[in-house]
Amino acid sequence: MKLSTESLLDAVSQSGAHDAADLLEQASGEDAARVLQQLNPMVAQHVLDEMQDEQRTAALTFVPLQKTQQWASNREHPEDSVGWLMDAPVAIFRPEATARDTIEEIRSLAKKAFITYGYITDAAGRLLGLLVMRDLMLAAPDAKLADVMLKDPFTLDPDMELTEAMKVVVNKHYPVYPVCSKDGVLLGLVRGQTLFEARAIEISAQVGSMVGVEKEERLSTPLLRSLRFRHPWLQINLLTCFVAAAVVGFFQGTLDRLVLLAVFLPVLAGQSGNTGCQALAVALRGMTLGDLKAGEERKLVIKEGLLGLFNGMLVGISAAAGMWVYASMSHHANAFMLAWVVWIAMTFSCVVSGLSGALIPLTLRKLGADPATASSIFLTTATDVISMGTFLGLATLLVS
Repeated sequence: MKLSTESLLDAVSQSGAHDAADLLEQASGEDAARVLQQLNPMVAQHVLDEMQDEQRTAALTFVPLQKTQQWASNREHPEDSVGWLMDAPVAIFRPEATARDTIEEIRSLAKKAFITYGYITDAAGRLLGLLVMRDLMLAAPDAKLADVMLKDPFTLDPDMELTEAMKVVVNKHYPVYPVCSKDGVLLGLVRGQTLFEARAIEISAQVGSMVGVEKEERLSTPLLRSLRFRHPWLQINLLTCFVAAAVVGFFQGTLDRLVLLAVFLPVLAGQSGNTGCQALAVALRGMTLGDLKAGEERKLVIKEGLLGLFNGMLVGISAAAGMWVYASMSHHANAFMLAWVVWIAMTFSCVVSGLSGALIPLTLRKLGADPATASSIFLTTATDVISMGTFLGLATLLVS
């Protein structure tokens, strides 16, 4: 059944790039073009990349030349940068134009495009000022735009990362931001809604990335494609679980002699894992919001290590008390020593977990990878190996 343009737009908006391309390939070129023009410019380009050559060409045939040229220009900038979000600039005027002539031209332009500001440029295309509609309407008819415009307007760099762009515009809340090259040439416009929408997509994908869920996967992603996205990471996670299992197997003799130790293995693993996840969440949040400045990585690692120490010591007291009660009820002769083992293991595990939660995303970023990518999987491996290895090792040395 053929979908209406509105229904198609809704379906495409709720899909990842690959699934959206499949939907548009089933529509007519004209309908696909209408949908693409209403998408976030960055999303539209990702969808176009996924479309078959024939269907892509058919859709672009119905897209205005100015917009296709803008999309091509956007791709000259780093992916996921401000440049990928640009729309073609409209309402461009010369400083010597009069208010009367400009108003007439805006009336004509408004029939084809939504105009928020006017942009004053010189013959070389360099942005000289910004024209606010209220100032234009209140100006004398013969006033020159050079006398009406706002000089030195705020602009964005096309190569700026989205995270950095969000930081510099967070207190401005302008509806549209002009994007200029290093020498001040107006390259395009980025709407505030478009910028925040693109950043929201990236942030929403971060939680999934921590456990190996691809950014493209959405609720509407077909079952088999979701399986292909997730399964490889689960195989990797299984391999890391084998590492933790090998640690437990190494101390099988100790477990055979002290069966009650098995009861506390998930307690240690769970508590140290939660400590690491807290540190990981804070580290990723700091990177995302720009709170973690260059040179402050050492401060973050030390703080998370100390928090792990203090939390481990306090939680360790409760866990040690639980072990003492359980061992005493089991009439074990070394109940007190087992309690000490639990306290030491809990404290050490939480310290290592806190350090790991900070160091894993920092290391991934230093290697040029996405700090959120499968961080949770690597963190879980580290915390399980350390907590179980420390606990069983100390029990072997001090009790058995």
